[in-house]
Amino acid sequence: MIIDCHGHYTTAPPALEAWRGRQVASLTDPAVTPPTPGDLRISDEELRETVESHQLRLMDERGIDLTVFSPRASFMAHHVGDFATSSAWAALCNELVHRVSTLYPERFAPAAMLPQSPGVAPATCVPELVRCVEEYGAVAVNLNPDPSGGHWTAPPLTDRSWYPVYEKMTEYDIPAMIHVSTSVNPAFHTTGAHYLNADTTAFMQLVQGDLFKDFPTLKLIIPHGGGAVPYHWGRFRGLAMALGKPALEEHVLNNVFFDTCVYHQPGIDLLLDVVPAKNILFASEMIGAVRSVDPRTGFPFDDTRRYTEAAELSAEDLAAVREHNARTVYPRLDALLRRQGR
Repeated sequence: MIIDCHGHYTTAPPALEAWRGRQVASLTDPAVTPPTPGDLRISDEELRETVESHQLRLMDERGIDLTVFSPRASFMAHHVGDFATSSAWAALCNELVHRVSTLYPERFAPAAMLPQSPGVAPATCVPELVRCVEEYGAVAVNLNPDPSGGHWTAPPLTDRSWYPVYEKMTEYDIPAMIHVSTSVNPAFHTTGAHYLNADTTAFMQLVQGDLFKDFPTLKLIIPHGGGAVPYHWGRFRGLAMALGKPALEEHVLNNVFFDTCVYHQPGIDLLLDVVPAKNILFASEMIGAVRSVDPRTGFPFDDTRRYTEAAELSAEDLAAVREHNARTVYPRLDALLRRQGR
């Protein structure tokens, strides 16, 4: 089977964005009453319509069996409001993703966003993480290393302030995808710069630290092919040596994985040539940052299955990238699939 480890609910019904707009407006306008969760009314039929005509249609066309599905990354917007704002918003978005996964249990597995907020201890996210795992069956979480929205005010991922989240992740044996949200810094375009900057930054933070000595079973996925990491693998190897760290294979590659959200063949070829196949998980992020057709190929940029199948991979490595690595990195997903007889 083919597992897409990186999907977002980018096509949620307009009522969700309207609810968020009212919530944001209420932060600065006393005349606007903050919305309650009950104010959002979206029927199952509306949910079906949004995914059947978009994600499910493309999954069927591209032969993708299941997607790990999470709230829209750019909508997380942890920089907006305070922790209470983020908490209400995360709970609402996670509920919708859970409902979609319940409607299509063999096509979507839920992953949760966390109610992060700038300057607020990450430990405050633990209750929502617990709720999503225990009540919604979440198989992963998205972890934002920069809740400030492009200003990078948070401590590095190796800082002990993050440890309560990692402790709960290892208890539940779930991974985190390191994924930022919208950039409000005009120097960084959200999907063209901020996302890729964050991927590269997160990797270097992990190289600099010793996080996996404290959490040897923790698993982190760096999306978008790892940003600049594969292209500058020699630089990171050299920096690890200069910092007195072990080789990257020993220092990070037992715990850090990359996805295939790279939208051209040379990029995928480089990723697969530099990074061991066991550390790469198939993903497309559709429907996401790049939604158009590549005029050079005649196919959508984000049809990443074509790139992985055209790469020079053995049948064993291709099967690992498309399915088996995801089952290893996402143990709760593997358990879910086994319960379904897959």
